[in-house]
Amino acid sequence: MIRLALMRHGHTAWNRAGRIQGRTDIPLDEAAKTDLSRLMLPPLWSGADLYASPLMRAVDTARIVADTAPQTSPALIEMDWGRWEGKFGAQLRADPSSGYRDIETWGWDYTPPDGEPPAALRDRLLPWVATLQADSLVVSHIGVMRVLLAIATGWAFTGPAPFRIKRNRLYIIDVTSKGWDFHAEPVRLVERPS
Repeated sequence: MIRLALMRHGHTAWNRAGRIQGRTDIPLDEAAKTDLSRLMLPPLWSGADLYASPLMRAVDTARIVADTAPQTSPALIEMDWGRWEGKFGAQLRADPSSGYRDIETWGWDYTPPDGEPPAALRDRLLPWVATLQADSLVVSHIGVMRVLLAIATGWAFTGPAPFRIKRNRLYIIDVTSKGWDFHAEPVRLVERPS
């Protein structure tokens, strides 16, 4: 069995503004850097193999909370949101001609204009997970986390997700030869000693 911990990167200016980031390489904002510098990995996870998406918001989050540089993998990059990247989700939702749909209605195969569906993430993430040799912690993006947690919980991007992704928490999946088991209770990052 390998334990896989998933963590979302810290806030960016685009997150706070409600803009869709996707693969656009937006950095952490200063408030996120300050907040993350007060936190560290729980001791149980400090020795895990550390991975991150190659986008700077994920790499910097991992480096700050783990005090070391992560290994990066293109498999962990955020979903491609195509022509919706940089746009405001609320404006897309209000414009019927945009084709925008909430992710809970996508199923595995819905694709944003010129983007990629959750199934494409699944198809690049499953082979990557199969390469893991030890307990591993991944700092990545909400899209990547949704796909991995969907696999672990059986959610098919139809209806409300059986999990809620928050920042500064680790979402744990036990990866075994018989399947994946999701730990329903996330593990919080801990305060650094002062």
